[in-house]
Amino acid sequence: MPLAIEVRGLTKQYASVTAVAGIDFSVAPGTVFAFLGPNGAGKTTTTEILEGLRRATTGAVRVLGLDPWTEGTALHRRIGVIPQDFRFFEKITPKEAVEYYAALFGTRPDPADLLRRVELPDKSGARFETLSGGQKQKLGLALSLVNNPEICFLDEPTTGLDPHARRAIWEVIRGLKREGRTVFLTTHYLEEAELLADRVAIIHHGKIIASGTPGEIIAAHGRPERIRVRAAPSLADYLRSHGAGPVSAADGYVEVELADSHDALRILTAVQASGIPWDDFSTLRDHLEDVFVRMVGQMDEGALREGGAA
Repeated sequence: MPLAIEVRGLTKQYASVTAVAGIDFSVAPGTVFAFLGPNGAGKTTTTEILEGLRRATTGAVRVLGLDPWTEGTALHRRIGVIPQDFRFFEKITPKEAVEYYAALFGTRPDPADLLRRVELPDKSGARFETLSGGQKQKLGLALSLVNNPEICFLDEPTTGLDPHARRAIWEVIRGLKREGRTVFLTTHYLEEAELLADRVAIIHHGKIIASGTPGEIIAAHGRPERIRVRAAPSLADYLRSHGAGPVSAADGYVEVELADSHDALRILTAVQASGIPWDDFSTLRDHLEDVFVRMVGQMDEGALREGGAA
């Protein structure tokens, strides 16, 4: 099956600034792909090139088999886009907004059905200015579906929303995938990407520093599973002397890395045998956010050291 998105050797240069430095990735149809990175990493530039809003300096980009820059008119009829912090005419209602977009695209969707799909049926007659932040984002999603797109580009669709509104948007995204649509998602909420995305790419300083499924990235770049107990640092010394490790102590807790699941019982037995008071036992494993913060932080520290050495 042809790829929904294919990027090879993509660069974008602004005068002396390299925003995107030769990246490669692909997105399979009918999947959720999360494109992650800190501010200034090249995320927005890349996304806008895919949408046909910016021209690549070099490299090959295909979205639904089309060149976004030279075949943008044809492409825009097949994709849906919701920008971050979606805004619209203040006095328009959701029903009117859907009808307006339908006229622009020359399509005839059922406004009631479209608003029902994004969980906004009871606000079809409300003015845009009266909608909550979550309801405005839902309307943005509805408008991105007016032309029945094959790919939906969602730029931080849950930023600033309360937990209930965020979860409602998540369900809409899952629904898009069930319908066989491709979702290209950018977000600063790493747990959101871990929950929703089939595959993830992390970009920093214009380069992709990790890609794969969330599980693959965590396995490749995360720390081993750990046992944590609240105890004095002396417990860490005891465990080290009895063959546990690596062991660390900080902020009133002692953590021990596990080589495998069978290690847990051995470590807990040693903790109990130490005679040192302890409580609040838990196990920890890295999530995508932990990996992201560590990788980005290490790159930034390395860049600072190189700059200082220069």
